[in-house]
Amino acid sequence: MRISQRAQSVAPFYAMEFGKHAAALEAEGHRVVKLSLGEPDFGAPPAVLDALREAVGSRPMTYTGALGLPELRQAIARFYGDQHGVDVDLGRVVVTAGASAALVLGAAALVDPGDEVLIADPSYPCNRQIAESFGARVTLVPTSAESRYQLDTASVRSYWTDRTRGIMVASPSNPTGTSVPADELAAICELARERDAWRIVDEIYLDLGDHDAQGRPPRSVLSYDQEAVVINSFSKYFGMTGWRLGWCVVPEALVPALERLAQNYMICASTPAQYAALACFTPGSLAVCEERRAEFGRRRALVLDGLAQIGLPVPVPPDGAFYVYFDVSGTGLSSWEFCGRALQEAHVALTPGRDFGVGTAETHVRLSYAASADELREGIARLGKFVATLA
Repeated sequence: MRISQRAQSVAPFYAMEFGKHAAALEAEGHRVVKLSLGEPDFGAPPAVLDALREAVGSRPMTYTGALGLPELRQAIARFYGDQHGVDVDLGRVVVTAGASAALVLGAAALVDPGDEVLIADPSYPCNRQIAESFGARVTLVPTSAESRYQLDTASVRSYWTDRTRGIMVASPSNPTGTSVPADELAAICELARERDAWRIVDEIYLDLGDHDAQGRPPRSVLSYDQEAVVINSFSKYFGMTGWRLGWCVVPEALVPALERLAQNYMICASTPAQYAALACFTPGSLAVCEERRAEFGRRRALVLDGLAQIGLPVPVPPDGAFYVYFDVSGTGLSSWEFCGRALQEAHVALTPGRDFGVGTAETHVRLSYAASADELREGIARLGKFVATLA
């Protein structure tokens, strides 16, 4: 059978590969501390589970429209107003089968073969893989601790060419958990807009970001760039990873194209998941999610303190998401070797920097603190003993 060049060129998602190895060790009877995947241990808010049971038992689960349930699109639009002070018309909201489907639809609508797309190095691997699947020529723009491992205006301007047609930004970012300062992101978007380039902004972790001194949540890019394509998800803030439900907010002119693409690619997102997700936006569910966000802050402090004690430096502490990106170069091991040996010898699953780009591929490792505090303590203790053997 002849396999397409597209399929052959897609790199593995190493976080999932290490997850498979962890599962194999568990099958052999070992207890593995899994700090490799960004999967909150809380699950969906209780009201959402109740809503799912009610929905499944009270109505036939037929298709919805390709853009999603109108009442869910309205709830999402209202959330932007209540949470971020941004006016979003429900007609611009598209409900998708996870944020991944939103990225696929956005890339399908905006990328032509040969278009150059700028993405930060390091960054979430699937973003560039999806863009490349539609023929994009992805340029990974080097970043550093000084830029918080994020794009900035100077780097975007430096790497811009006549072929550049768009940029993809994630704030907060996977794997670093760092955000682009609002004024910097506004300047990046303005630069791209002036050059008639599209902006896809991944805000999947936005509502897990730190609040400011006045208690205000981070600003959505929509507060200063209404033409940006914004990607979001129910997976992280709402803890609904396996439900495969996300959304995007797009310019009005893009909606018909996304509707046609969605009709052909997925028909619609999961109907029961959409009905249940309406309960995400009740005051009770939002209060639950805010307490969980605070708990992630406590877990972050636990992990940062633990890594410091065992001599694994974190060049830029995160301010959102639930990831810490730490430097293992001082151990004498590459990140791949470190993760492989940590799994085999300490039974701690982590993700090597190879997943996320080039510049930090051999030196950095991602740890997810989406696991429970007890798991994190045990994982850090095991890593401490492992690192001690390398001295």
